[in-house]
Amino acid sequence: MSGLGNLDRPGTPTGPARDRTGSGSPEPAVDSAGSGKRESVVDSAGSRSPESVVDSAEPGKPESAFDQARSRKSEAALDSAGPGKPESAAGRAASAPRRGAVDPVKALMHRHRELCERAVDPLEIAAGLEAHGLTDRTAARFRHRDVFSLAEEMYARVSRDGDTPLPAPPAAPRVRAGWVLLTLLPGALCAAAIAAVHLTHGRSRLFAAAAGALAVALALHAALRRGPLSRTDADRPGPRPGAASGRTTPWTVWLVAYALLGNGLLDNALAGGPDTLPTGTADGPWPLTAAPVLALALACAPAAWTAHLLTARARRKLAASRGLEDFAAAVRPLLLSVFALFLGALAALLTLSGAALGEPAAYAPALTLGALLFLARLLTTHGFIYAPAVVLTAAATVEAAALATVFASRLPGVGFLATPVETLVTTWGAGSVPTLTCGAAALALLVHTTRKLTRASAHAPPEPAR
Repeated sequence: MSGLGNLDRPGTPTGPARDRTGSGSPEPAVDSAGSGKRESVVDSAGSRSPESVVDSAEPGKPESAFDQARSRKSEAALDSAGPGKPESAAGRAASAPRRGAVDPVKALMHRHRELCERAVDPLEIAAGLEAHGLTDRTAARFRHRDVFSLAEEMYARVSRDGDTPLPAPPAAPRVRAGWVLLTLLPGALCAAAIAAVHLTHGRSRLFAAAAGALAVALALHAALRRGPLSRTDADRPGPRPGAASGRTTPWTVWLVAYALLGNGLLDNALAGGPDTLPTGTADGPWPLTAAPVLALALACAPAAWTAHLLTARARRKLAASRGLEDFAAAVRPLLLSVFALFLGALAALLTLSGAALGEPAAYAPALTLGALLFLARLLTTHGFIYAPAVVLTAAATVEAAALATVFASRLPGVGFLATPVETLVTTWGAGSVPTLTCGAAALALLVHTTRKLTRASAHAPPEPAR
C-alpha cells in the first residue's frame, strides 16, 4: 500500500506537509467532517485546481496508471507557475481588463456626420436616415423604437461649434417668373398649332401639324427642366435609381398620340379600315380628338402650381412636425387635396377646349390620362422614377396590344383575338380602352404616391454640393 493511500486513512495525523510546488507553504488540512478527503487547492483566481488522485482513491487502495498520469500532469501545471506565481493562464486571462463595447450609434453618427452637423432638428436627421434606407426595424438594432427616436439621440449627441451659426430651416421654393412663363408656353403653342392645322389644307396642313408638334414638344421639355416640375433630387441623400427620364418619354408620347388618334383608329380598325390617312379634322374618316390634347397642354401650368403648393406646404410641415408618423399624417391629406385640385383644373380646361374646338370633351379618357401623367411627374420630381417608368410602359403596352389584336384578328383562324376589344367598344365606346387602361395605371400610381411622398425623406432639402 502506497504512502499516499495512508494519508487518506481515517485517524492519520495531519501535520504540516511540504507543498509540491516547492514554495514551502503548508498544504490544507482535512475538513472538519473527518471524511478523509483533502480539499482541492484554490488558486488566486478562485478556480479549483485538481490535486492528485488521492481524493478519488479509496483508503488504502493503490493508484492506477491512469490516476498517476493525471497526478503528474496536475503537479506539472502547478510547478510551471513557479514560486510566487500561483495564478494559472486561465486566471490571468479572466483577470485581464475587458475591452469596452462598441457604440453603434456613434458609428452611425460618424457615417452621417455631415447630416448630423447641418441638421436644425431631429426630424431632418430622421428624414436623411430614412432616405438612406433605415427603417424602424433597423432602428431596433440600435435599441430605439423607431427612426425618429434614433434621430433624437443623434441630434442630442452631435458636437457643434458654438461659434458657427446653425443653418436656417428649409424654406419653400420661390415663385419665379421664368418657370411661370415656361409652363404657359406648351398650351399656347399647342393652341397655335391646332389653329394652323384647321386653317391649312393638303401638304401645308401636314407641315403645320409636324411643326406644331415639334414646337410643343420642345416647350414641354423646357417646362419640365425648370420650376416645380423639374427633378430636384440630384443632390438629395439616399439611394435612387439611375437617371431614367428617357425611359418614360416614348411611352408618354405614345399615350398622348393615342389620345389624339387612337379612338378614331380603333373605330376604323373594327369597321375594316382605315382606308385613308387622317385629315386633321374631327369629322374626317379618321377623326382627330384635339380637345383632350389641348387641355393637357394647357394643364401644364396648373400642374406646376399644384406641385409648387405641395412642396411649399410639405416644407412647412417638415419644420413643424416632431415625428415621422406625424409628418405622414399631415402630408397625406395635403397630397390628396393637391391631386383633386389638379383634376378640377383639368376638367375646367377640357370644358373650355371642347367648347372652343366644337368637339366632345371626352372627360373620362382625358381625366384618367391627365391623372396618370401628373402622378408620374410628381413622383419623378421627388426622385422616385422607377414606378412611373414601369406603370407608363404597362399602360402604353396595353393600348398598343388592343390595336394589335384587332389587326391581327384579320389573319385566318385567329378572329377570336378581337373579341374582348370589340365587346368593350360595342358596350362603352372606343374611349373605354384608354379610360380603363389609364384609370387602372393612375390608381396604382396614386397608391404608390401616398406611400412615397408622405415620407419626410421625399421632401428633405438637397444636401449642399461638395
